[in-house]
Amino acid sequence: MKVFNKKGFAALAAAALLAAACGGATETGKTLTIGISLPLSGSSLASAGPARDGALLAVKEISIDGYTIETKILDHAVDGVHNPAQAATDMTTLVGDETVVAVVGPFNSSSAKAQIPVSSEAGLAQCSPSNTNPDLTKGEAGAALRGGRPVNYVRVAATDDFQGPAVAVYAKSRGKSKVFIVDSTDTYGKGIADAFEAEFEAGGGTVLGREGAPAGTTDFTAIVTAALALGPDAFFYGGVTADGAGLFRKAIEQAGGGAIEFYAGDGIQDGSGEGSYIAIAGAAAANSFSSVAAIENIPDKAGFAAKYEAEYGEAPGAYSAAGYACAQVVLDAIKRAAAAGEVTRETVRAAVVDTAVTYSTVLGDLSFDEVGDTSQKVISLYEVVDGNWKFVEQVDYAAK
Repeated sequence: MKVFNKKGFAALAAAALLAAACGGATETGKTLTIGISLPLSGSSLASAGPARDGALLAVKEISIDGYTIETKILDHAVDGVHNPAQAATDMTTLVGDETVVAVVGPFNSSSAKAQIPVSSEAGLAQCSPSNTNPDLTKGEAGAALRGGRPVNYVRVAATDDFQGPAVAVYAKSRGKSKVFIVDSTDTYGKGIADAFEAEFEAGGGTVLGREGAPAGTTDFTAIVTAALALGPDAFFYGGVTADGAGLFRKAIEQAGGGAIEFYAGDGIQDGSGEGSYIAIAGAAAANSFSSVAAIENIPDKAGFAAKYEAEYGEAPGAYSAAGYACAQVVLDAIKRAAAAGEVTRETVRAAVVDTAVTYSTVLGDLSFDEVGDTSQKVISLYEVVDGNWKFVEQVDYAAK
């Protein structure tokens, strides 16, 4: 796995910024490029591939008079796992391409943490379909990533200060009172586990123990043995499938704990195809529960599913509609910049983050606040039934 070297990265970023000087990303022969930056190989593909496909479908369907819209897709998975260092390098590549006026992505919060300083310095707009860590936008942490520069990053997913508690409340509603927590130690995994733990304890539950298992962990035997000795009635996993979620669940089942319920966030909600949590865990995936930081019951669910299936031959994934929505946001911003007279990175960035704009998207109407977070605060909950994820309910925190 590559090590993120700040000095080397800063030099690379500076070179790319110099190449994109003079306002950057102006109309070059009226061909504009939307970057798509996601982890798209190995086990990561099961999660992020549908978001890519949703974005590509929107670009195919939505035209802008006088412009040719192209896409530039970069994969920042390394050995099948999302890699922040590679994500930062890929953002530098996109910054260096003068035709790129906006980016859809990334998928994982740790990758966003690496990318935002780069895209922010270049004034390049980003829309993430799936990043959920609050610190990417909110408070001092979000401000530090932007480095005092104007907001350039937005997301259509709700944040883990809603998602983690939603899963905790759901687990409590199912009678769970004693949980053991494992997290992947990265930005997303630790963050959602922290949020889950706080809400679970606030609701009267007991956290029996907690362990960190970094991405790439394949042997969970010691953790599972120690956890089962404490007598949990539930496990919570903070992380994504590619970090080892399916292997962790299999280890629990192999140690005799298959009947113990297993909870996680959207990191394991990646369908049932090759490389997914369900495919890796196999029969052990029974008694598993997850969330998605987005709306399940989108306004025209059947219509979107029909056109997605017509294009790709399969049903939409958890973040297919969110990928489509991010592309809608970017394309709408380009249209408004063009109508105002000039399409540059700056005019597109300003259009994307305009808090006065309400976007009509496949997810429904949404807007972004002053730090780029969506007005939609919906968390959807799922359980594994007969080897597939089954929708249970969605919770609208904006209505609370």
